[in-house]
Amino acid sequence: MMNGEKQTPRVNYQLILDKTLENIVKENRRPALLLHACCAPCSSYVLEYLTKYFDITLFYYNPNISPEKEYSYRVSEVQRLISEMCPQVKFVEGRYDPERFFEMAKGLENEPERGARCHKCYRMRLEESAQEALRLGCSYFTTTLSISPQKDSAVLNDIGKSVSEQYGIPYLFSDFKKRGGYKRSIELSAKFSLYRQNYCGCVFSRRQSDK
Repeated sequence: MMNGEKQTPRVNYQLILDKTLENIVKENRRPALLLHACCAPCSSYVLEYLTKYFDITLFYYNPNISPEKEYSYRVSEVQRLISEMCPQVKFVEGRYDPERFFEMAKGLENEPERGARCHKCYRMRLEESAQEALRLGCSYFTTTLSISPQKDSAVLNDIGKSVSEQYGIPYLFSDFKKRGGYKRSIELSAKFSLYRQNYCGCVFSRRQSDK
């Protein structure tokens, strides 16, 4: 750090979430939440955690996932998890449109994981989630993505805030990997024998994983 520069403090998104949940409990509310899900393992802990406070619609929108067989298997695992762990949760599957993802990724094919391509992909999925949340009349929207140690929660929450302002619906700030969330997702994955993929989902992450 250069002399005279101030380091920007990292935001603790778990504390922000704590405050939001505290207010919901105080007000004796049970809001509707649109929860974007990337996969069953990541969804497991988040559902266990948030079903105490929200009526949840789990929204599966991931056109980045390839091939289609992989996509379909991940969808089926999410549906199985809901049926076995929290059948009160509603499930909505978004349109599977991989061409939209490839169009978005043009020129960014060689970006590393967590780079500009991933950031654009997060925004694409969160914008679709915000629109679906508005369509369904939900009070909040958020994503399970922040539970992964491979995902930067600051980037995700910044994008969520931007999308929230764009569409006029509150984003539920979060960092679900905190307080043992990721560890708990592994435990729940074992309990429900969930398929744990070894790459994020797109062909570019698969190539890096294979290397």
